[in-house]
Amino acid sequence: MAEAATTPPRSAQASSRPSYVQRFTLTERALHWVHASAFFVLLGSGLILYIPALSTTFADRPLIKDVHFYTAVSWAGAMILIALLGNRRAVARTIREVDLFDRDDRRFLAGHTDSPQGRFNAGQKVNVIATAAFATLFFVSGMILWLGERNTHIRLGGTIYLHDALMYLSVVIVIGHLYLALIHRSTRHSLRGITLGTVREDWAHAHHAKWLDSTRTAAAATPSYAQRPSPRTPAQSQPPNPGDTTNEPICVRGDHSATSEPQHSPEPRIGSDRSQ
Repeated sequence: MAEAATTPPRSAQASSRPSYVQRFTLTERALHWVHASAFFVLLGSGLILYIPALSTTFADRPLIKDVHFYTAVSWAGAMILIALLGNRRAVARTIREVDLFDRDDRRFLAGHTDSPQGRFNAGQKVNVIATAAFATLFFVSGMILWLGERNTHIRLGGTIYLHDALMYLSVVIVIGHLYLALIHRSTRHSLRGITLGTVREDWAHAHHAKWLDSTRTAAAATPSYAQRPSPRTPAQSQPPNPGDTTNEPICVRGDHSATSEPQHSPEPRIGSDRSQ
């Protein structure tokens, strides 16, 4: 009895559970993880080719070059295929949101981090733009270096320095990105959004209030399935006919006979039942 008294009701337990809101679609998450996995493979193989101590440890330098090159080609092909075959509307929405910097974003970059933010805060927008620009420069400069080894007329001065400078800058950005995603307490919940697609509603309210408000507004403006009128057949759309008795209730008696009018039992005759 004591345990039953101290156990909260199921309604209270259900209300105490955190609610979640969808932040990223499957296509957006696939683009992120394909890019991230390819980056670390390219970084590892590039460091082996760049650092002499690692080059001597891995003696098969041509193999490492092939891994580096074909990983870059596979990365570019996979990103294009996911963007084309996946949720193109979600990709276009992400591009529009990242490209938009409003007054709150500028205040955020100026140090007022309490400014309300959309689905991406201003720092994340800068990170996405820098990542896209670096990836493009990485691919173009890497292709020039690869072709220059086969044709000396294609070699451009400074290409290798650009490739190396991009590597240093990318490492710094990735370290900060990993710190915010894995270690920093107030922001590491965002890792759930890019893995499972959803984040807690209270966390979204604290870090992305404008996006959460717009999501709620859109959900309130969209009628639910239960509120939508069900389609009516032509027979249901016609007004009822007062003379139509086909739908009147039928009284079923105990002897399994059906009639539309009630039957009355005969009245008993007085004096017919005498005691013997």
